[in-house]
Amino acid sequence: MNNPEAKIVVGVDGSDSSVQALRLAAKLAPALDARIHAVACWDFPQIYAGYVPPDFEAFEGAARHTLAEALGKAFGPDAPVEITQAIVRGPAPAKLVEAGADAALLVVGRRGHGGFIGMHLGSVSSACVSHAACPVLVVHADSNHRHHHLWRGSKDKGAAKL
Repeated sequence: MNNPEAKIVVGVDGSDSSVQALRLAAKLAPALDARIHAVACWDFPQIYAGYVPPDFEAFEGAARHTLAEALGKAFGPDAPVEITQAIVRGPAPAKLVEAGADAALLVVGRRGHGGFIGMHLGSVSSACVSHAACPVLVVHADSNHRHHHLWRGSKDKGAAKL
C-alpha cells in the first residue's frame, strides 16, 4: 500500500447489510489504495438520561461484541491485514460523518428497520449521504437477499443505483 493514510470507513451495526459493507470495502480497498477502518457506534437510549446511572462498560462491551461478530461473519479467519477498528460513543450519524471526514470512502449498510417499506435509505445512511465530506456508498440488502448499492460521489450528484 503506497498511501498508509488513505482509509475506507465502514459503519458496523451488526446487520447483514453492514457485514456486506465490510466485504465490499475489502474488495474496493486495493483499488483505492486504502485500509479499512471499521467503526461501531454506541450511545445511551434516551430513556437513560437522568433516570438510571449509565453502565458504560455494558454498552461499550455490546458494541465491541457486535463489531467482532460482524468482522467474523464478513471475513472469518481471513480478515484483511490492513484493517483497524474503533468503538465510538455517540449518535451513529454524526460519528460516522466525523470518522469519514478524511476518508477516501464511507461505506454504510441500510439496516431496513424503519417504518416505511420501500425507502432506499435509512436514517443513518441518509444522514451520512447528506453530510459526509467524502463519497458515500450505501449497501442495501432487501428481503430477497439481492444487494443494491447506492452511491453518492459528490455533493452535486444525487444517489444513483449501481
